[in-house]
Order: sequence, then C-alpha cells, then structure tokens
Amino acid sequence: MSDERAERIAEFIAPLRVKPGSEVDLSRDFDPGFKAGIGGKKDGRELLRTGVTLLADYQRRLAAEGRYGVLMCLQSLDAGGKDGTIRHVMSGVNPQGVHVSNFKVPSDEELDHDFLWRYARRLPRRGEIGIFNRSHYEEVLVVRVHPEHLDRQRLPDGARRKGVWRRRYREINDWERYLHDNGFRIVKLFLNLSKEEQRVRFLKRIDVPERNWKFSAADARERSFWDDYQRAFSRMLSATSTKWAPWYVVPADHKWFARICAAAVLAHTLIDIDPQYPEVGEKARHELFVVKEELVAAAPPGAAADPYAAPVADDRKGRDRR
Repeated sequence: MSDERAERIAEFIAPLRVKPGSEVDLSRDFDPGFKAGIGGKKDGRELLRTGVTLLADYQRRLAAEGRYGVLMCLQSLDAGGKDGTIRHVMSGVNPQGVHVSNFKVPSDEELDHDFLWRYARRLPRRGEIGIFNRSHYEEVLVVRVHPEHLDRQRLPDGARRKGVWRRRYREINDWERYLHDNGFRIVKLFLNLSKEEQRVRFLKRIDVPERNWKFSAADARERSFWDDYQRAFSRMLSATSTKWAPWYVVPADHKWFARICAAAVLAHTLIDIDPQYPEVGEKARHELFVVKEELVAAAPPGAAADPYAAPVADDRKGRDRR
C-alpha cells in the first residue's frame, strides 16, 4: 500500500469522523445526502470494486498474521442499509474469516447477565473480522428511547438511579479500550438516514412483493419516535467517540455512497494495522525445498515440472528493475 493511497483514503473519511470530545447534533453536523463530489452510482461502482479488492488482500494478511482482530459495529434506524452494506462491502473477502452477528430482542438467558454479556460472546478471534449488525449500542439507543426495556433487565435499584446512561457510556468506552489494548480494533459506523429517505424505502418494501418480508408494523411505530432517536444518536456519538474507537457518521441516503464509505473506513483500519504474512524460518524453508524437489520429480511427461517457478522469478526480476 503506497503512502499516497493511504493518505487519500484517510482524507476521504475525515469528514465522517466524530472528533472525540465533540458535541454532536446530527441535524446540524452531518448531511445524510452528502456524496463528497462523486457524480453518481455509476461513478461509485469502480471505487467500491477497488475497495473490495483492497479489503480482500488485507483480510488475507490479517488471517495469516493472527495477531489482531477487527470488530465492525453497524448502527442505523430501520431501512438504513445495514444488510446491503455488509453484503456489498464484504463481497470479496473469504467468508471463513468474517462472522456476522445480528442482535434482536434479548432472550431470558441474556437478560440474566450484564448488558454487555451477549455481545462479548460474539467477539471475533484474532485474525477475524466480526460484524455486529446492531450492537451493544442498542443498550443506550432503543433502551433509552423505550425505558420500559430497562425494566426487563431486572437491575438492582442502585443501577437504575439517575445517571444510568452516563454510566453505560463510560462502561462501553472502558470495554472498548480494553479490547483495543488487547489487539482488537473497533470500527463504528452510524448509517445516517434522512426521514424522507426512510419513508421512500418503507414504501418500496410495501409496494414490491419481493420486499414485503422486510417490513413490519413495528418499523412504522418506531418511526413515530424519530426525534427521540435523533437525540439518542447525537448523545451516543458525543459520549462514545474515542481516540481508540471513533465513530464515523456515514451518509446513507445514497446506498452506493454509504457502501464506499464503509469500505474506506474498514480499509483505513486494516491499513493502520498493516498485517504481514509470517516469515518462514530456515528449518521450515529447508523442508519446503525438500518437498518441492519431490513434487517436481513427480511431474508426468509433458507437464511443466513447476508451473509457478517462472512467473515468480519473472515477478522478482520486475521488482528488482523497479
């Protein structure tokens, strides 16, 4: 990865980053229709393809090195495009190295534990990319907008006193700092959708039969809490965008642009990690040459003894000339 290319990616995502310690007002600070001067979907298609190829390369290196893990948290209102973002951005990576977790209404077993327990159980391993489709931030979003959910968590009285949300922000920040210190990088994306674009997407889910399954009456009921959610998102972004786990507010009115942004933020994180393929020691290298000689000797008549030897040698000569 050239320094120039890495700098271009960093510059592209800079307007999306929530500066740690800043006070966020979504309606004032971020435009859901922002496109960064990119003309349209056709222009963005090649950018996304380039990003997916880049992610595939870095994901292979991440898995091979096995020292770091990456957790991508996706938050948005209904119809924000989380599923499509995952499907397109991760389309080129090895599915064995990526795990997606969806979090619905907590079960009785999950409610018997602390509020972070069910999320901690689904964290990625070293060498993996884990994706939370909705995440631990539901505990300061949905639960805050609908405080009756807090009753179901059967907290002791002391844990429900004034300041519960401020305390949860602190606990989330501390947890993410702990993960970062142990080699797990956290990518936090809020897909910022306008109220009008959500209305249009809801209508499409109703009018197109193949999309009916994606819509429920509960989605429409949640829409009536739009202003409450906007305030909850603004407070969450203000309180939990940290140096070790910053938030990125992704303009989501144009799905193609949101996917480019998500790929760029994830690529930026992997570039910063800069995972490397492990170097083979002298003993292991000697064993490779012994096995290679056996395989070359086993070539049938008319077959290339080692079809990869010439391309590798030519590639090395090309690099030497450069």
